[in-house]
Amino acid sequence: MKNFLIRYVKVNSRWFLEENTSYEGAFHSLQEILYAGTSQYQQIEIIITGSYGKSLVLDGKLQSTEADEFIYHEALVHPAMVALEDPQSVLIAGGGEGATARETLRYKSINRVDIVDLDNEVVEVSKVHLTKWHQGSFDNARVKVFYEDAREYIENNAVCYDLIIADLPEPYEHSPAVLLYTKEFFLSISKRLSPQGIFVTQATSASVNNLKTFTAIVSTLSKVFSIVRPYVVNVPSFHSPWGFVMASKETDPLLLSKEVIRERISPFNRHLLFYDEYLHHSLFSLPKYLKEGISRENTIITDASPVSFY
Repeated sequence: MKNFLIRYVKVNSRWFLEENTSYEGAFHSLQEILYAGTSQYQQIEIIITGSYGKSLVLDGKLQSTEADEFIYHEALVHPAMVALEDPQSVLIAGGGEGATARETLRYKSINRVDIVDLDNEVVEVSKVHLTKWHQGSFDNARVKVFYEDAREYIENNAVCYDLIIADLPEPYEHSPAVLLYTKEFFLSISKRLSPQGIFVTQATSASVNNLKTFTAIVSTLSKVFSIVRPYVVNVPSFHSPWGFVMASKETDPLLLSKEVIRERISPFNRHLLFYDEYLHHSLFSLPKYLKEGISRENTIITDASPVSFY
């Protein structure tokens, strides 16, 4: 990748340009650079933008912002978590900011949260600069962090989990994440889920002009799991409707009643800013173009034929 700093447009050094696709991008006013470094795997920046505040940027791509990270992380965790009657254990692939762990720890039944992140520098930088994100989750006794490749960890570890969350960057050519969206990886995940367990992954943009990766992920998961529920959320800083997919062998989030959801989130409902029992079912009501795109999609992502978002 190009050095991140040259991605800033030199207009009095006041702008950060994020290239969202080969055809479009977004300007963010740049207030301050809090951290800039290169790990073994990627470039890591913590910047402050005018619209979204403190922001995590990896390899020049905006990953998470102070203003709206709660939307992404609540959407990633709670629709799956509430579908589990008495969840005990969670595996988070990625999630180096600690915010995904923060949301899982709201459930008192959880006694084990394993975070597997390839890049220890993302975690260490986040501990210092993204305290609003993790809120001390790394110090919680229920949390363990493993600095390993998520795929190798899942394939070589016999532990089963009630919930596996893929909080990973989008796949792109030559990136470590490119083999974390394949049928082979999803098959490995299915073997590490409890019988009623759920897998949920972020699934890239669901925009009308950049839909292929999202629909291919849905199609591929449908070859592995009997219940697959895609859903879409508006995360403003992503400048696109953002896709997620939930998959399970037995558990269907659409069968939950509002009363059950209300009861399960009631101990911490006051802390939630995005998700509630009224939103839950509407998340899975997809617009027509998405339903038709998913129904037409026949791509199966494999190790031999991975998908690249960019």
